[in-house]
Amino acid sequence: MTGERPRFAATVYLPPAVFDDEDVAIGGDVYRHLFRARRLATGDVLRAVDGLGRSRRAIVGKVGRDRASLRLGESLPELEPRLRLELWVASPRPERASWLVEKATELGVRAVRWLRCERAPRRYGESVTSRQRRVAIGALQQCGGAWLPEISGPHVWSRLPEVRGSAWVLDMDGRQSLPVGRAFEAATVVVGPEGGFAPNELRDLERLGCRPWALGERVLRVETAAIVAAGLLSIGEPLPGP
Repeated sequence: MTGERPRFAATVYLPPAVFDDEDVAIGGDVYRHLFRARRLATGDVLRAVDGLGRSRRAIVGKVGRDRASLRLGESLPELEPRLRLELWVASPRPERASWLVEKATELGVRAVRWLRCERAPRRYGESVTSRQRRVAIGALQQCGGAWLPEISGPHVWSRLPEVRGSAWVLDMDGRQSLPVGRAFEAATVVVGPEGGFAPNELRDLERLGCRPWALGERVLRVETAAIVAAGLLSIGEPLPGP
């Protein structure tokens, strides 16, 4: 990382539809978080992001009783790892899935795709998916990133997503560890349930080009394994400086 990263009072997520505007009004939960809980005021400088990799300098204008205005300025570095990492994860319970989304967002994971497999056949309703997106937005604002992960699924096994980049499936029987410290442009890590994928599912993943890797001898929970793998693959991938 080069140079000194500029300091901002907070990071605020703005929908892409308004991100090119010069002045943006904010209200609702975002307003309450920034101007009631955080006590931001006129003149404070924020980092505004759109969740699609763009970021801009923003200055707080007028602060009203339930709304505030932002004046958007020049573009800023996105502060994201170069690695485009996707996690395919056997769908855990909703509360554990939300935790995984939060941590994956903080690490700069670009996509979280839930899988319906033989030993994890869960479906998520719209309310669960909406909560995961809210969690991701909150995590993005907390960490100062610029990309919201794409969240999709649970995908039925017969219609798996497309593999992007180098691909691995975490498997207790894998004979090698994840390639820590190697630079990749894109990677996919597939994480099964605690009981592992069924043999036929492992064969399907192998045909897609997923190589078996092991994190160690311990049996980790789905969300733990996914975040450990994401962290290991991110080693040696520094965030760009300003």
